[in-house]
Amino acid sequence: VQLQASGGGSVEVGDSLRLSCAASGRTLSSHILGWFRQAPGKEREFVGHISWSRGTTNYADSVKGRFTISRDTAKGTMYLQMGSLTPEDTAVYFCAAAPIRTIFSPKDYYTRPSAYIYEGQGTQVTVSS
Repeated sequence: VQLQASGGGSVEVGDSLRLSCAASGRTLSSHILGWFRQAPGKEREFVGHISWSRGTTNYADSVKGRFTISRDTAKGTMYLQMGSLTPEDTAVYFCAAAPIRTIFSPKDYYTRPSAYIYEGQGTQVTVSS
């Protein structure tokens, strides 16, 4: 699986921004695709994920109601629509892919960075007040 994130930029508080993640690979349908972010001096943080085959999503509480993940399987692209941005959303955003496990997994398994074995380069999002 190959991933390439794009769409970052500098915006102001309250603005919206859409990130894209171009995804390719024969086995995409057997993966969960996720968004993570990392601010300077902080650990990588789960943002949300989507099942490539089913389109079901899950979000971190910090972005729930403001961010939406979607995917266009025909275009091979995952999106992160971000709204009501605050300075706390400033970070480098990464898209990543995790193989779907066929064994029992903890409910929060796909929120963990360790579940993801493929990752694209990040894209910087800066929100200024």
